[in-house]
Amino acid sequence: MTTQASFPGAGALRETGKLCQLGIDVVRTTFRRPFQLREFIQQSWFIVSVTVLPTALVSIPFGAVIALQLGSLTRQIGAQSFTGAASVLAIIQQASPIVTALLIAGAGGSAICADLGSRKIREEIDAMEVLGVSPIHRLVVPRVLAAMLVSVLLNGMVSVVGVMGGYFFNVVMQDGTPGAYLASFSALAQLPDLWISELKALIFGFIAGIVAAYRGLNPAGGPKGVGDAVNQAVVITFLLLFFVNFVLTTIYLQVVPAKGS
Repeated sequence: MTTQASFPGAGALRETGKLCQLGIDVVRTTFRRPFQLREFIQQSWFIVSVTVLPTALVSIPFGAVIALQLGSLTRQIGAQSFTGAASVLAIIQQASPIVTALLIAGAGGSAICADLGSRKIREEIDAMEVLGVSPIHRLVVPRVLAAMLVSVLLNGMVSVVGVMGGYFFNVVMQDGTPGAYLASFSALAQLPDLWISELKALIFGFIAGIVAAYRGLNPAGGPKGVGDAVNQAVVITFLLLFFVNFVLTTIYLQVVPAKGS
């Protein structure tokens, strides 16, 4: 007779199913009344307070590195006039949502996981369930929606700061032409590039919030279990983000034709 021990991946598969179930429950519970507006605003402000400055500081070197690398490459192949467009596409489509998601998961997600985990080991979550209050509706949904909102807003900020940083380093350090850098935007860039960037940020924020909430609601036990859950949440979120980014980028490049093609 086949036992559970015969399947080494049964535990991981079961955890994946529980994580997906939590995501479905959050989506379904989001439309339940009353909406926890006060909790949503508090969580949004908290995530902004812990992520906005690190995100702005990280976006500057990201934009600079992309602009310097692409500027050197385009100079080698004699296409310096397209440096601006290539830099903007790389920053908006790839760097901006990834930087935003990493900061949301690393700063905001870890705080969400630690908060829910501490509530769990103090048996506050169990007390809410005994009283008939849904922890998902009361605690998880506002945090996930806050992570999604802040991700979209920070993605816009990272795009602006990254493009400005790339412009500065390309023009100042590589003797690029300001007019050519700006004029090349319309050659390759198009509006759907911004939409896919915001969509990525929205999905990444949802994933970061769901993973953080799931690990926070299921700690191993005790303070050490909460710490381990926070570390696991960050690592799992990073892995999922890179995989989802690959899938979304592949679909986008297949569905939306490149400008001028």
